[in-house]
Amino acid sequence: MIKGTVLKGLGGLYTVRLDQEYNGLTEVSVRGRGSFRHDKLVLLTGDRVILEPQADGSYFCKEILERKNSLIRPPLANLDIIFVVIPCKRPMPSFEIIDKMIAIAEHNKIDPVILITKADLDGDFAQNVKRIYENSGFTALVTSSESQEGVGTVREYLKSRAVNEAPICAFAGVSGAGKSTLMNAIFPTLCLETGDLSQKIERGKNTTRHTELFSLSQLFGEEYKGYLADTPGFSLLDFERFDFFGLEDLFNNFRDFRASEGRCKYTKCSHTKEEGCDVLSRVKRGEIEKTRHESYCALYEILKKKPSWKK
Repeated sequence: MIKGTVLKGLGGLYTVRLDQEYNGLTEVSVRGRGSFRHDKLVLLTGDRVILEPQADGSYFCKEILERKNSLIRPPLANLDIIFVVIPCKRPMPSFEIIDKMIAIAEHNKIDPVILITKADLDGDFAQNVKRIYENSGFTALVTSSESQEGVGTVREYLKSRAVNEAPICAFAGVSGAGKSTLMNAIFPTLCLETGDLSQKIERGKNTTRHTELFSLSQLFGEEYKGYLADTPGFSLLDFERFDFFGLEDLFNNFRDFRASEGRCKYTKCSHTKEEGCDVLSRVKRGEIEKTRHESYCALYEILKKKPSWKK
C-alpha cells in the first residue's frame, strides 16, 4: 500500500510526497480516479492518500483517507495550525475578516496563531492588535520583514511545535498582508515570489496562485516533522455563499465568549443586544474586546439572514 501527502495540485495533476521511498522515488505526480468526479470528491493540498501504480509507470489516487478537517479558503485539508497574518497598514486590516478567519479555524479545531506584520509602519498599532488577541486567548506575535523584528521568534515558535508534533501549518491572510515576504524572511531558502501593493486601492498583487506544502524537515532539519503552506490571499470570506458553519455554532467559535455560557438572563440570548447578557457586560468591563464583539454581531446578522436552503 503506497501512502502519501498531497503537496500541491495544478490542472488536475497532483504532486504527492510518499511516506516511504517507492521505486527510488520520494515524490510522484498523480491524477484522481475518474470516480472522484462522479462522487464530487476533490483532492486538496494536505490530503492523505493511497496511490495505485499503473503498468505504464504512472500513478492514480485510489483513495482519500479520512480528513481531520478541510477548508474552502484557503483550500487545505488536515490543517493543524493557521498563522493568521494581519498587516499594520497597506492594506489597513479588517478585524471582521480576521475574526471570520479565526472563527472558521476554531470551528475546524485548527489552532489560530496571530502574526502582525509590517510593524515598522506603525509599531503602536501593532502592539494594540497584539493586546487585543492576547486578551482574547490567542498567541500573537509582532513581526516586520523590513527590520527583521519577530522573525526569529516565529521561527522558534514553529520549531517548538514541529519537534513534538508533525503539524500541517498555513500562513493565510488578505492579499498584500505580507505573507510571502514574511515566509521568505523566516525561511530564506523558500524564495517565494512577492509583489508590490497597489498604491491606488491598497490591494496586494496575489503572487501566490495555488496552495503548496513545503517540508519542515527540509527547511529546519530532519528532527522537525510536518509541512508548511503558503496560500493565495483573498479580500473576503463570503459566509452568504459558502457554508463555513451555521448560526448555532457561532458562539462556541469565539473562545473569549465561552466563559459566559449559561450566565445570561435569557436562555436564548443572542449576545448582541439583550438586557442581562453576560457577554455584553464583559464587553463593558473590558474583559471581551469591543472589536471581537463587533465581528461576532456582524457574523450573527449574516448567518441569521441566510435562507435555510443555503445552509
